[in-house]
Amino acid sequence: MAIGVFDSGVGGLSVHRTLVARFPQADFIYLADQANTPYGGRPGEEIVALTRAGCERLFAAGASLVVLACNTASGIALRRLQQTWLPAYRRELGRPVNVLGIIVPTIEAATGLPWEHEAERRGDKVEKLDILAVFSTPQTTASRVYEIEIDKRRQDVAVFSQPCPELAGMIEQGAPREALAAAIAEHVKAVSQWIGRSPDRAILGCTHYEIVADLFRAALPPGTPLIHQPQATADALARYFERHPEYDLGTGATRRFLTTGRPGVQSGLVEAFWGAPLRFEGT
Repeated sequence: MAIGVFDSGVGGLSVHRTLVARFPQADFIYLADQANTPYGGRPGEEIVALTRAGCERLFAAGASLVVLACNTASGIALRRLQQTWLPAYRRELGRPVNVLGIIVPTIEAATGLPWEHEAERRGDKVEKLDILAVFSTPQTTASRVYEIEIDKRRQDVAVFSQPCPELAGMIEQGAPREALAAAIAEHVKAVSQWIGRSPDRAILGCTHYEIVADLFRAALPPGTPLIHQPQATADALARYFERHPEYDLGTGATRRFLTTGRPGVQSGLVEAFWGAPLRFEGT
């Protein structure tokens, strides 16, 4: 058995790399749905169907648990799959399986509070707001998941979500760093103009963006804290496995990389991020 990691493309490698470092003896299977990337502009029902198909591929390949290393899939598809598909699928497989996302760990990291916590509504005036910018795909922005869930827990945090329609696709295709830097600078400028000043903190709300986190740091004011989804996800998953020892993660430290798209070596941008050539198998 193994831990499965699913993304629409190569962005989830940022989560995968951190999980491998946290669980070095576990077996991992990564699946990139590159035939259908990016998910950010697709209709919700299509995202649910594609995410379910990806999870089925990973379970068939031997995963016992799948991490959706994609904000769009986590925000649009996860709850539907957990409520309407997984119960019957578990019975069909006859073994424990589950699907988890990356938005819950990110919100826990952003608020410093457990997911179960909901703030008591009070009429007290908030003296100082913590301004949090979220850079994400259009679908994640439209879902307002960060605004809604953070507001339930912290009334002193104001969330401003900035959609970045082309950015994930540019990263997936290995665009030049100069073009990526210019696009990121425009998005940072846009959200800062909307807020009226620079944000106090930022979430890179698409795992593709972690691959160019240095460009976000350069575009934001020096020292602006970034909430990193890979680290938040690894921390949350470690806690989850402590509570759920029934999941078989494997012990052989094997690593497989699958794609629904063109198999082979990935782009130079991905290679530079990963630190070595990375070859994907076809599914």
